[in-house]
Amino acid sequence: MAVASTERRFDLLIRAEALPEPEKEWLIILRRFARHRLAVASAIGLIIVLTVSFFARSIAPYTATELEIGNAFATPLSSTEAGRTHWLGTDHLGRDYFSRIIFAGRITLTVAFASVLGSSIVGVLVGAVSGYFGKWVDEILMRFVEFLLTVPTLPILLILSSILIQSPELIPVPEFVINGLSAAMYIAPREARQVVMVIIVLMSFGWLTTARLMRGMVLSLREMEFTEASRALGASSLRIIVRHMIPNAMAPIIVDASLALAGYVITEAALSFLGFGIQDPTPTWGNMLSFTQSYMFQHPWLPLIPGLPIFFCALMFNFVGDGLRDALDPRLKR
Repeated sequence: MAVASTERRFDLLIRAEALPEPEKEWLIILRRFARHRLAVASAIGLIIVLTVSFFARSIAPYTATELEIGNAFATPLSSTEAGRTHWLGTDHLGRDYFSRIIFAGRITLTVAFASVLGSSIVGVLVGAVSGYFGKWVDEILMRFVEFLLTVPTLPILLILSSILIQSPELIPVPEFVINGLSAAMYIAPREARQVVMVIIVLMSFGWLTTARLMRGMVLSLREMEFTEASRALGASSLRIIVRHMIPNAMAPIIVDASLALAGYVITEAALSFLGFGIQDPTPTWGNMLSFTQSYMFQHPWLPLIPGLPIFFCALMFNFVGDGLRDALDPRLKR
């Protein structure tokens, strides 16, 4: 009997060792994402755009504000007497369009990513607190969120942007933040302050949908067994929220943030187009598009140059968001 028991244990040990190791979760997510061909192509396209924008100073043949007197509205692929080529032509002041598009992408995408990051952090914290504590805390926070969601967003954004751009001292911003953005985006500190104000304006309403999404996730998570076990072990509410609620609810938040990037790119462009965003000479895709409206009938290619990056980046962000939604959905088969 002892020999048979030993042999049985030996057989079980061999079978256990023969079992393959479980595949890591991030590899499963990556494989699911790779099935979405448009999402993969969009991710590659965004990496290229971000890389070009990051190395703008090395790639751009001109600076963003360099003028060529008497060479306004040069056609694409035109060359100067010095042998330098304007790949996308020049604008109404003789500034190289290709260079300005690259520098503008650096600023526009920085605004979009910073706005999404800030909005997601605020929304996650508000939604987690509201969903976990419930009762009067949930009532106060969610009624406030619902009130803000009923407010027409664009007019309020225009008003806030107008006030903050003209009076940036209303919101004190640490100098190291201004100087850091100034160095990162190759713009003057005064212009970097405008960028910060636009980010604050976009964040002012951007966190609302994230807060509602996080609240819904936390409402379902707080009734699960691991939450009850954490309470029984004496974990504080703060620890449960930070260590359990938020990490387990991040999948839909990541998808929401990736989809929101497209909206922030378009909203920033709309504010700049209407003259309430970042102002010239700091280039953004929105204010470059705004300047073309006065000359588009005489030079019809001008609106396409800043308009196409806005369109393609928004489209690629949406495709990447769709791919992440499919990859992070636990109901899908491996």
